[in-house]
Amino acid sequence: MPCHVYMLSSRPYGTLYLGVTHAIGRRIVEHRAAMTPSFTATYGVYRLVWMEDYALMVDAIAREKALKKWRRAWKIALIEAANPQWEDLFPTLNN
Repeated sequence: MPCHVYMLSSRPYGTLYLGVTHAIGRRIVEHRAAMTPSFTATYGVYRLVWMEDYALMVDAIAREKALKKWRRAWKIALIEAANPQWEDLFPTLNN
């Protein structure tokens, strides 16, 4: 089962959220539902702007931990390299 490291944004250059999951489509739907108090619900962080796929969860978690130590500017550069318009990638997922 593939694993995913992903970043959400409230808007271009807005608040960022970094996460890891086995089921990216389901996880984004959960973020958007905002059914429980959470960081994404509080700050309106719902736009999927970047993601990477991994075969093993251990590799995805290691990447997420590394990215969480990155400076904000580096994360923005990573997003812009793959998604310069900051488009919501959720509609492109095969759910």
